[in-house]
Amino acid sequence: MTAVQTAVVDTDVHCSPKALSDFSPYLDGYWRGYITDGGLALSPTQGGAYPQAAPTSGSSAATSVEQLREGFLDVAGPQLAVLNCTTSFHCNRNPYYEAALCRAVNDWLVAEWLERDDRLRASMVVPTLDTAAAVAEIERIGEHPRIVQVLLPVRTDAPWGNVRHRPLLRAAAERGLVVGLHAWGRIGNAPTSSGMTHTYLEDYLANSQIIVQAQVTSLITEGVFAQLPDLRVTLLECGFSWLPTLLWRFDKDWKGVWREVPWLDAKPSETARRHLRLTTAPAHLPRDPGQVREALDLLDAGLMLLYASDHPHDHGSGGERLLAALTDEERERVLGGNAADWYALG
Repeated sequence: MTAVQTAVVDTDVHCSPKALSDFSPYLDGYWRGYITDGGLALSPTQGGAYPQAAPTSGSSAATSVEQLREGFLDVAGPQLAVLNCTTSFHCNRNPYYEAALCRAVNDWLVAEWLERDDRLRASMVVPTLDTAAAVAEIERIGEHPRIVQVLLPVRTDAPWGNVRHRPLLRAAAERGLVVGLHAWGRIGNAPTSSGMTHTYLEDYLANSQIIVQAQVTSLITEGVFAQLPDLRVTLLECGFSWLPTLLWRFDKDWKGVWREVPWLDAKPSETARRHLRLTTAPAHLPRDPGQVREALDLLDAGLMLLYASDHPHDHGSGGERLLAALTDEERERVLGGNAADWYALG
């Protein structure tokens, strides 16, 4: 009997402009001058998030659809790939510039990528300094049939569960868009509750050990999912093996102080299972296959995980150990079925 080929959906593929000037056709004259005169044209990526000498950074992200085809899609690539462009994540503090840049990134994604390869889907970006502008951008382009997600940085001025963000999350949910919280974000913000880090290692670890866990607890505790029962959130490039221990403690403490959150009418772990998914890269897992299986059982990997290569970044062999430990049915779900359902790709 011939094995059925699993349709692979890659939920985290990076793309980037060569320079901010690539967005010039999608910006008006004032903002083109703002970028050039302000010396911003040579900083198209998140400042320092993916240093070239770090093994985890891999190679540079594709800057054109042709480059992505040759180096990834046509080699051993997925049937569908969700593009995530994080160029706007480290914006300066000018909310008007941030809104203009996000509009340009989204128009660039549609014109230069989505319209040139049927295998591509994309996450739109929105400004984080002006909620009204973010809602307006979702209303402007969020119903494009191949935009499937609103991409937000995991490092922010205020947790995403904060009531100030509710209109943004509501706008995404009303249009059936997933909200993706992606590693990194505003570089001027401390990644820990005790202040700034002093090494790239500390900063890198903080994405999955501190920041994203704070976002999960914020979204659940502040009643976002109680108000927005259709909202789906994906945690991108933030790891996943930390979730079971967080949810165990979350459930335990909720039993003692539930009176503070009367809108939370179910265990936090149950809310997480309904509303959260996590990508497979990076996979922080032990090397012993039996221990890997135990970790995946704690997580319910066949339900909670979405395959992601995080191309072009390189997180080592954890992803291979993950796939090897799954059953055939789980592997099929993780590689494509879960994402097809979560992003309504059918």
